[in-house]
Amino acid sequence: MKIFVTGASGWVGSAVVPELLAAGHQVLGLARSDKSADAVAAAGADVHRGDLTDLDSLRSGATDADAVIHLAFHHDFDNFTDAGELDRAAITALGETLADSGQPLVVTSGTAGHAPGQVLREDQTANPQSPRVSEQAALAFADRGVRVSIVRLAPSVHGNGDYGFVPHLVGIAREKGISGYVGDGANRWSAVHRDDAAHLFRLAVEGAPAGTVLHATGEEGVTTRAIAETIGRGLGVAVTSVPAENAMDHFGWIAGFFSLDMPAGSAVTRERFGWQPTGIGLLEDMERHYF
Repeated sequence: MKIFVTGASGWVGSAVVPELLAAGHQVLGLARSDKSADAVAAAGADVHRGDLTDLDSLRSGATDADAVIHLAFHHDFDNFTDAGELDRAAITALGETLADSGQPLVVTSGTAGHAPGQVLREDQTANPQSPRVSEQAALAFADRGVRVSIVRLAPSVHGNGDYGFVPHLVGIAREKGISGYVGDGANRWSAVHRDDAAHLFRLAVEGAPAGTVLHATGEEGVTTRAIAETIGRGLGVAVTSVPAENAMDHFGWIAGFFSLDMPAGSAVTRERFGWQPTGIGLLEDMERHYF
């Protein structure tokens, strides 16, 4: 298939593109800058210039392809509602373009915030209170002739070169001279190796039926205390609990996120699609590559 990939030069996208190419697919990668275009071309994909705010560029990319994988998202945590609405508009433009075609549209979501304190399952619906409305926007096209599926990513998609949440926590610990966790640190984050996530996106675009939700979670739940302890060992700094009322002062914008208990299983995903994560776990990856 010729597959249009948004976010093709991003952290996950730069693993999805070679995964698709190795399986014999052709890739058309969305690029909003010269730097992104160079990265997409260097990976062996064709370049399609545009961005999430240019809906015509999304429509033309989808028109020129047999399938779409939508990875791009504007991670503006200071204005997450607007980021969610931007994503809704992008998904709607892609879905409208593919309507009545039977072609695949794979949309990215996350496991965070859906069912705090519970192990999230694939059959649980998205939190209607979340500003990120990717799933609702995408699944509306399941009955409109689009083979739409959702891949929920773990909060930590880790690997060598990661620049996401965990490296941000490493930076805070380096700056503060201590590695903190909130309260007792028993709250959990699911995690997945980037290469395993990329493989799941390929399985989804190749064969997931319309309306399917898949979980890219290699590990169901790693405690935030274990994450903080691994950071402490890696930097050689003390590890300490930060009271919840002081978390914002210590961690800044990531405080609320680092306080959440958001484990997620992937039993259904593994059983239905034969997805078997093979990458190392988060803590081992941190020890090898994050310091």
